[in-house]
Order: sequence, then C-alpha cells, then structure tokens
Amino acid sequence: MRIDLNSLEINYSYAEKRIIDFIKEYVDKSNVNGFVIGLSGGIDSTLTVHLLEKAVGSGKILALILPTYFTPKEDVEDAKNIAEKLGIKYTLINISEIFNSYRNTIPYFDEKDKISNGNLYARIRMNILYYTANKMNYLVAGTGDKSELLIGYFTKYGDGGCDILPIGDLYKTQVRKMAKYLRVPEKIVLKPSSPRLWPGQEAEKELNITYSEIDLILYCFFDKRMSVKDIVNATGISKEKVKLVLERVYKSAHKRRLPPIPRISGRTIGIDINFPLNYKIDLSSLNDKTD
Repeated sequence: MRIDLNSLEINYSYAEKRIIDFIKEYVDKSNVNGFVIGLSGGIDSTLTVHLLEKAVGSGKILALILPTYFTPKEDVEDAKNIAEKLGIKYTLINISEIFNSYRNTIPYFDEKDKISNGNLYARIRMNILYYTANKMNYLVAGTGDKSELLIGYFTKYGDGGCDILPIGDLYKTQVRKMAKYLRVPEKIVLKPSSPRLWPGQEAEKELNITYSEIDLILYCFFDKRMSVKDIVNATGISKEKVKLVLERVYKSAHKRRLPPIPRISGRTIGIDINFPLNYKIDLSSLNDKTD
C-alpha cells in the first residue's frame, strides 16, 4: 500500500465548521469576552485568526504583533494587513528591549546560547499575551498545528502556553490547504514556516526534513497505526528520517503534559481528579436550614 499526501486530504468545509463550533462552545463555557492572539504573519497564526473571526467576530479579537529586532519587516506588514483585512484591532510591541532587560539582569546570560535565548523570546511573548488576556477577560488563542505539537516544535510555556488550540488537529500540510480553501493570500500560504526565534531561522532547514515528510510519517504512525518498517515501505521515506521524527515525538512528550505529581493520597490531581471546563460543584446542601 502506497501512502502519499493525498491520503491526508480532508473535507475542509467540515473542518471549518467543526473548528468554528468548537471555538464558540469554548467561549460560552469560559464566560470570557473574546480572544487575544499573537499574529506573526505566518501561516498558522493567519489561519487561526481567520477562524476566530468567523467564530466570534472581529470585535472580540485583539491581535498582538510582537516582533524583535531581527523579525523581517515583511512579516510585520503581513500581520498588519491580515488584521486590517479582517477588521481586527491590533497592537504592535517590539519585544527587543524586554529581552535586553533579561540580558542586562541575568549574571550568567549567554549570548551564544541560541536555544535558550530563542525560547526566552517566545516566553516574553506569552507573558504579554497573558497580561493582555487577564486585563481584558480574554482567552489566549494558540496557533500550534498538529505537526508542531507532536514533534515538540514549540517552546514549553512560550508559544505552547495558551488556552485553546483551534488548529491543533490539522497537520501543517493541511493547514496550508485549509488556508488556501479560506482564500488566505497566496504569499502567506507559500511562506516558509519559522518561529522567528533567531535571525534567519526556517523550520524545515532546522529540522532537516520537510513538513510533507513529517506529516506523512506522523499520519502513518498515529492515524494509521503503522509500524516503523511499514511506514518506510509505504512512503518511501528513509528509515533515518522516520527515526528522526519519531524520536522527536518521544523526547517532547513532557511538553504535551501537565507537570507530573507523585501519588501520595487516594485521589491525585491529573490522575483521579480531572474536572471538565464547565463543571459545577453542587452546593445546594449548604443552603439547608435544618442544621
């Protein structure tokens, strides 16, 4: 059996409706006023903000554009244009000076530690998003897709810190196709993915594999539940790349979980105690005047 990207085709009309209904339901249950989103001008945040606008309307969304000194000007302009096209208010905040305050304050700050410094940029953005969300009684809309979430290609408590992930069940290649379906500008659809955590960063170059290959491997392993050997045979992707992707999945498992708690009592949070979002404890007995 040969598997290619055609196997990942979905009904984008259904996906659009499902995501919009999900957003509406979540807002109603959360009793909030709307959403704040980090808008980068990339494909993921662009698709997410389009879906948010369809779900709650432009008046209940605030886009934050949070560039650094090395963010391409084109990205900033793309983000502005997207917000203006959708009629969404936006605020532009350059976070370079905030980053510099960390640089000047932390005695062991290391200029050469690209990963730690890049993650710091992501966490600064998260702090600003949540400050804004708290102030406005909004939710933070995350922009991660299924590919990034599964391989751990996001910053823990950075861009991974959010309240809702509307496109979290769409692989990257599906994100691009859905964006095209929703008539997102072609330049955004075709723009190479990048977290913009350091100058010149591009996702596929950093990962040393294309998203087409990543998505095929993930689809075969998780959706089709195929063995590693069968994935190699069905896709024609090398065993080295299959191993690369699946190792990233396993090594990033901690990013997709709440911090673990050792069981001491008979009822442990996250194991036995898990409340749904709209769970309400029955307190009516406290109003009983017979006591």
